[in-house]
Amino acid sequence: MESDYQKQSLQAFLELFLKAQGTHRPQHSALKSASALSRFLNHYIWSARSLIRQVRRMIKQQLSHYHPRGRRPHLQVIIDLTTLEKRGKFKGYQDLVHVFDGKRGLHLVVIYLVVGRWRLPWSFRIYRGKGHSTPAQLGLKLVRQLPRWLKRQFQVMVLADTAFGSVEFLKGIRSLKLHAITGVRRDRLLQDHRPLWQLHQPGQQVRLQGLNFPVSVAWFYLKRDGEKKRSKRYVLSTKPLKASTIVWWGRHRWQIEGFFKTAKYRFGLHRFAQKTLKGMYRWLILSLVAFLLAHWGYLSLDTKELPDWGVAATIILETCLVELVIALLLAEVERQRPLLKQQGLDVQITRCKIWVNQ
Repeated sequence: MESDYQKQSLQAFLELFLKAQGTHRPQHSALKSASALSRFLNHYIWSARSLIRQVRRMIKQQLSHYHPRGRRPHLQVIIDLTTLEKRGKFKGYQDLVHVFDGKRGLHLVVIYLVVGRWRLPWSFRIYRGKGHSTPAQLGLKLVRQLPRWLKRQFQVMVLADTAFGSVEFLKGIRSLKLHAITGVRRDRLLQDHRPLWQLHQPGQQVRLQGLNFPVSVAWFYLKRDGEKKRSKRYVLSTKPLKASTIVWWGRHRWQIEGFFKTAKYRFGLHRFAQKTLKGMYRWLILSLVAFLLAHWGYLSLDTKELPDWGVAATIILETCLVELVIALLLAEVERQRPLLKQQGLDVQITRCKIWVNQ
């Protein structure tokens, strides 16, 4: 940040997101006014790209120490599209808000990296609707932009939903000398004009129409929220693998769904209401940074239990943003001073200690 005032505004936003309680709007801040935070997002000059580069340098520094025994570890590059549902008019970026798959809002194609215990939102692109790049094309662009050090340090496996199983996407992944496991429609045709659902042996290599190389196909049964019965899901692999291995990888794609829910409802990814494109973009960046910080807090617990995001976020606040926590405590003391006086308490605070007179 170019000034102390902007630094304070950044810290106030991180405090909002790291509450992890769904109260992320600027008017909920106890440290800055809503108008000040709005100016920070929409008008002040600071570089979101520099913030992204700094965070990625930190990720690289952390992952450089990850050297498990045995073969080179796998890096799961999970690609999916999520909708940040919105109502109303957004004049600053109204061409980005539209209806897709029955949902109105902002549609993001996201790359999510999984390696060891690390869960890392890496990048995203906004799907602009018909007449522009498809989600599969955007996903392929994001894979192309992965840094070389990731490909050197890890064995990259691209995991994606059925929407990314197009001929163009699979050929693009193969041209990058990578392997992908994606969902595939049950009525996808083979070169002999048979649909996939007529296959009886999982794991066999087949040739799909439009592809000049074989792929391995398997399937599994999955029951999602709201479905009464389990549905049969087909997955294909551009790498020759056993059926059980293909299914194992195919199921791991669903990890990104948990991330989407956490990022939205814990860290406010979908709660932006900014009037400008710059403000909306900066909101998304800060929300993802807050998730990443909280994830580092969870890793510091050294536990295998499911994350308690409130606890993880509190660890980051009390470890990395101590001055912010103290400022919040002082603001709460001042706010409750009339109540304390009613109870016969007089709280006085100095720089070196806190004492209570009764």
